[in-house]
Amino acid sequence: RTLFDAASGAVFAHNPFHDVFAGRVAFHRLCVPRPEFTCDRRAFVGRNRSLEAPLGMRVEQLDGAAGAGLDACSAQRAVIELEPGAEIELVVLLGAAADTAQARELLERFGEPEATRAEFERVRDGWRGNLSQLHVRTPDAPTDLLVNGWLPYQVMASRLFARSGYYQSGGAWGFRDQLQDVMALLNTRPDLAREQLLRCARHQFREGDVQHWWHPPTGKGVRTRITDDLLWLPWCTAEYVRVTGDVAVLDEPTHFIEGRALAADEESVYEDVRVTGESASLYEHCLRAIRHSLRFGVHGLPLIGGGDWNDGMNRLGIHGRGESVWLGMFLADVLARFAPLAARRGDAVIAADLAATERELKTMLQRHAWDGDWYLRAWNDDGVAIGSARSEECRIDSLPQSWSVLAGLGDAARSERALDSVLAHLVDHDAGIVKLFTPPFDKAPLDPGYIKGYVPGVRENGGQYTHAAIWVAMALAEAGRVDDAWRVARMLNPINHARDTGSARRYRLEPYAVAADVYAANSHTGRGGWSWYTGSAGWMYRLLVESLLGLRREGDRLHIAPRVPDDWERWTADWHHGRTRYRIEFVRRPGDACVADISVDGELLSGDVIELVDDGHDHDVLVRFGERAAALPAAAAAEIEANGALPPAP
Repeated sequence: RTLFDAASGAVFAHNPFHDVFAGRVAFHRLCVPRPEFTCDRRAFVGRNRSLEAPLGMRVEQLDGAAGAGLDACSAQRAVIELEPGAEIELVVLLGAAADTAQARELLERFGEPEATRAEFERVRDGWRGNLSQLHVRTPDAPTDLLVNGWLPYQVMASRLFARSGYYQSGGAWGFRDQLQDVMALLNTRPDLAREQLLRCARHQFREGDVQHWWHPPTGKGVRTRITDDLLWLPWCTAEYVRVTGDVAVLDEPTHFIEGRALAADEESVYEDVRVTGESASLYEHCLRAIRHSLRFGVHGLPLIGGGDWNDGMNRLGIHGRGESVWLGMFLADVLARFAPLAARRGDAVIAADLAATERELKTMLQRHAWDGDWYLRAWNDDGVAIGSARSEECRIDSLPQSWSVLAGLGDAARSERALDSVLAHLVDHDAGIVKLFTPPFDKAPLDPGYIKGYVPGVRENGGQYTHAAIWVAMALAEAGRVDDAWRVARMLNPINHARDTGSARRYRLEPYAVAADVYAANSHTGRGGWSWYTGSAGWMYRLLVESLLGLRREGDRLHIAPRVPDDWERWTADWHHGRTRYRIEFVRRPGDACVADISVDGELLSGDVIELVDDGHDHDVLVRFGERAAALPAAAAAEIEANGALPPAP
């Protein structure tokens, strides 16, 4: 329903029948005296016309229609007369408020250009603070553009604050989704990461499983049989503690929720939940998630249930027998990360049990999941292997190949061979894409789930799913295959998809935001799918900053281990630690293999770690590459001390 509010001069809209937002008000105002308006889209656009030439810009006056039953919109118009050389500044306000009174207050507050300009500046200052923790200057300009603003902006603006994008209007919290997102903000906004850990813990059922997603403010959401969601809580908790050093978060208490258990023939249910009277520490929430996940099939690997990371494979284990190879690797990594936290708290028995289960999982993975040139993806309820060289469709899936490295499975030779297979079968250099798996599901009788409903080569069904493609690059970097890692990373950088007119026309998306997927389908190869609202942005930031540029923080220690192309000779990074800035310059000669020495303010350090101190001063750091450590020349140290300038490359 729409109405014109004479008190504020704005059009108001509300939906009194909405079950949650019935009292809320949307408002729109063109801030001029007595604007014309209509709330009828058909009246403004006109019959058989379009927005290119709407009838509302040709009629003498808009009709002022408002109320219920219209094709609702807000169109406002004013005539402005200017003398030659004159200027006028107008404000257009669009927003929402809790009620009419708050809407009128906002309209009055921001109706003048001066107030609006001040608010814009406040917002700009806020974003400068959010995006200034790290600034790099490297020989790869597209990398700089993403790291120095666009990626953290995409994570915060789209994934956390809006939880929406131009290609998907959501608004819900995803349990595993935003947990992964905030891992990219541990240096920038650790408060957001801490808050997200506790928020997710409050959406765990007392049995240990979790809501796949839920809508605030009611908490109404979906309970599913998806098996990886809950494990991201202990994984991300361990990562948060490792990076920030904030062990106190483990003792934060939160409640559990309760709801109807899924019936045997139900895959999911969307309904309200209740907050229980039972609460536990975040540490106990994590353990409950792990214990709930220790359900194994005939190969000793975790049950895939209604889908693991790939929701579209929701029918492989719907009858409770299918197993996931990737989930086995991920669970092993969760156990490896969480066991030290248990030991640190004095829970020696729990730590030993977690470590023993990790070892057993890795044994079962090597015994059953190796297919000869790569690792299998899964088995379905009937025991049919997915991701095998003998499979008609989905012969090789990138996920277990990447995670055999990322989870430290232990057989380097097999992992190397698996990565070779990814490069041979899944990386399309001509199209600049990395496929999730190949061939796509299409005509074979196997029923993997709703993934088969996607056009072959689109989204998860054999296209590039950027989230997983980033893990490929991370695994290559971790395996020491630096050139391959950078080659893949450059394929994934959206800027490189729009460097010329032909590429931009093929890609069809914003070149400054990471896309969730890129098509591999015939006649659409290289075209971007949806953008902005994707967890790929956070992982892309971690790939560039941690895996490739080699900047990893643990508490008050910054580890420096760059993996960069051979032709890089000099690059810099400004790292902000609280009120303190560390100005880091990297100097490298052709053939230099690793970091030889690091000096801070002219003082040579031992090792590749900087002890971070928040003293409010600027500190100059020089990182030199070589085959072995060498003393910093006295002249170079003196130049840094005297001028705050870094010496020329030796």
